[in-house]
Amino acid sequence: MFGRKPGASALADVARTPKASMSQASVSQASVSQTPTAPEQPLREQLLREHRGQAAADETYIAQGDSQRHEMRSLVLSRLDPMQVTQMERGELTEHIEQWIHRLADQHRWLLTADQQAALLQELLDDMIGVGPIQSLLDDPQVTDIMVNGHAQVYVERAGHLQPVDHCFRDENHVRHVAQRIASSVGRRVDESSPMVDARLLDGSRVNIIIPPLALDGTCISIRKFSDQTFSLHQLAAKGSLSEAMADFLNIAAKARLNILVSGGTGAGKTTLLNALSHPIDPDERIVTIEDAAELKLRQRQVIRLETRPASLEGEGAISQTELVKNALRMNPRRIILGEVRGGEAFDMLQAMNTGHEGSMSTLHANSPRDAIYRLENMMLMAHGNLPIAVLRRQIMSSVDIIVQIERMRDGTRRVTSITELVGLEDDTPITHELFAFKLQAVGQDGIDGEYCCSATSSESFIDKIRYAGLEDALQQCQRQTR
Repeated sequence: MFGRKPGASALADVARTPKASMSQASVSQASVSQTPTAPEQPLREQLLREHRGQAAADETYIAQGDSQRHEMRSLVLSRLDPMQVTQMERGELTEHIEQWIHRLADQHRWLLTADQQAALLQELLDDMIGVGPIQSLLDDPQVTDIMVNGHAQVYVERAGHLQPVDHCFRDENHVRHVAQRIASSVGRRVDESSPMVDARLLDGSRVNIIIPPLALDGTCISIRKFSDQTFSLHQLAAKGSLSEAMADFLNIAAKARLNILVSGGTGAGKTTLLNALSHPIDPDERIVTIEDAAELKLRQRQVIRLETRPASLEGEGAISQTELVKNALRMNPRRIILGEVRGGEAFDMLQAMNTGHEGSMSTLHANSPRDAIYRLENMMLMAHGNLPIAVLRRQIMSSVDIIVQIERMRDGTRRVTSITELVGLEDDTPITHELFAFKLQAVGQDGIDGEYCCSATSSESFIDKIRYAGLEDALQQCQRQTR
């Protein structure tokens, strides 16, 4: 007999298998085919190694590109004519630099990505016509403060919160060069013989620079950005900085020519509030503003802006706020607005408030209305130390009508925490009367909760001014709303 072919027995067994059994075998075989087999595990590890290798190669490529970008930056700068660059408009300069970047990249056969070329172009423009790597922060409307702590550490403030950013300088020489350019742009200098300077950028932003040896860890630059937008009192109320009743009262106070002092800490929003207090002033009034660095933005037609001047390189020619206040009195102003009272000019300012320049305003650093009174005393003593304290206190109480206290709170919000009227003296002790206050209720993760309340109705200390301005009914209506 002929023998079976190999595998014939298996085929015969399959032929004799019932249909149900064949179906189960097919399902079982399909299940086995979906389960990863042992040889697939090394394949997966191989793919993972290849992916990691490609990522490392990409990082190396990017690092090489960055190195080439830094080298090309030096080459581009060496090719540019400084005199020609200063005469170019921004668009023309941008095109000129782009041409040099492409020309040098082709010449040296460097492969720079489009992003690297754009970053190089922006870096060169910022160094030439901006303030270096922090120029983009200066252009960001959400940033209110920029703090450079040496070349490797930069912080910004957004919505009242400080946060670090990656916009660092290359080295100490880089940040020092930017600091010197900022100072020279406003006719000032910063070097070892003059290591501190206050300046103002072209957009009005306030700058403070301090360099070694005073700054031990490197050059420090602090920029308080200038905002083109000014807020009215009711707009500040809508933002939660004060209540509508407070806004109504302060509008009445400004129109009635009350002398107002805004008190608060650094960054509390004193200048913003002072700008808002100027909105109700009659547009035809002649106003003289006096500041160390011009920040006020008044909307009246006749505003004379005066700014102090530091000493020249020879140490001469400095003009202080005291001198400007005395000069302002000769300019026939209706009101004088002093950006911030810091020293002996306090005496001349209070004299002006009490001799025909009602409705004048100023700010100072203090943590409470009573502290503001004591600070005024100390500043007046700086100019007239031979006068008794009782005389100075009488001068303060007869000159200032109300003190508006503003505070920057832990959650970053800025609120008017008190509006206090100065009533008079009792046995040489200042008597104050709080009209409005912010009462703290709770401090939580979402912020600070509280409510604005009317502490008391105003006394007769300044009612004559309000009555003379024809605003007595408006004041009574405001008081009725707060009860």
